[in-house]
Amino acid sequence: MAIQQYQRPLSPHLQIYKWELTAIMSITHRATGVFLVMGTLVLVYWLMAVAVGPGAYQQAQHLLSSPFGLLILFAWSFSLFYHLCNGVRHLFWDAGYGFELKTVYASGYFVWVATLVLTGLAWGLALMKNGGV
Repeated sequence: MAIQQYQRPLSPHLQIYKWELTAIMSITHRATGVFLVMGTLVLVYWLMAVAVGPGAYQQAQHLLSSPFGLLILFAWSFSLFYHLCNGVRHLFWDAGYGFELKTVYASGYFVWVATLVLTGLAWGLALMKNGGV
């Protein structure tokens, strides 16, 4: 008895779907939430270094002011502002507002703009206060 080969449809996957703003924002919201947890561990490391003493604090400051440390801090602050802005958007949804497709896209773009502006302001103010990196 011969085995029959059937032409079965492929399961939908990322190469089939068009990347919509809503999907990108949902994935980014989850990723920034995870990154915020990891960034909080960096904050705990810094606080522990402060508590241990000047040597540990200086080592932590050196690590966090390195290019890699600054990249991590920048990504953490971006994640914080994105998660905050998109969380406010979700609060409006929870209250029953903003479900029209036009409003969903407008609020999505607003979240991206607000995230970039808040991140830029925070880093700009920090750099002005500290006289640069």
